Amino acid sequence: MAARPKLLEDALKTDRAEALVLMPVSHETLVKLDAYVALLLRWQTIKNLVGPGTLPFIWTRHIADSAQLARFQPNAQIWVDIGSGAGFPGLVLAIVLAHRPGFAMHLIESNGRKVAFLREVARTLGLPVTVHDCRVEDARTLLPPKVDCLTARALAPLVELLGMQANLTENPCIGLFPKGQDVDVELTEAAKYWNIEAEIHSSVTDPAGRIVEVIQASPRV
Repeated sequence: MAARPKLLEDALKTDRAEALVLMPVSHETLVKLDAYVALLLRWQTIKNLVGPGTLPFIWTRHIADSAQLARFQPNAQIWVDIGSGAGFPGLVLAIVLAHRPGFAMHLIESNGRKVAFLREVARTLGLPVTVHDCRVEDARTLLPPKVDCLTARALAPLVELLGMQANLTENPCIGLFPKGQDVDVELTEAAKYWNIEAEIHSSVTDPAGRIVEVIQASPRV
């Protein structure tokens, strides 16, 4: 494989350093994150897993942005990530939380090339990850009976995510959904159809970003 352009290499080094200030990790975790990024960059040349314009900022925009979700649920063991794509946030969380006793991550993705990538990373890094090659609406019977935490990033508006969560899991299951500056609009729309108990957290990687932590949600009747 040809060497990456020096400008990209330099940008990645700078971005990696910034990300580790925002979200410090252990040496063992960093080794696995480095291996994950290397695999992603290798596959990117033929699979186009992420937007090319985000590559120089992969550490802050994708890795740290995903890893920050781990701090909200320190006791959660069984996680589900829907619409996992290239592994954000699911694979990153699996790397960060792999040391936790009883931890398991289930990734739901219907795009074949991304499924292949997710499985390759999980196999190479020896992660406690199961990749489900299916649509979200077909995943319920494939998941454990009890799920502690469900995540989704850049997948759908909150009102739709709550419907997906209700179809996949039973309360109590925490939902962690990174959102942008329109989070208030999404919450207002979702509240028309759902009774929502949630906490809103600031993102460490984006001043305008928020993480919606859904404690409980039930349909309005």
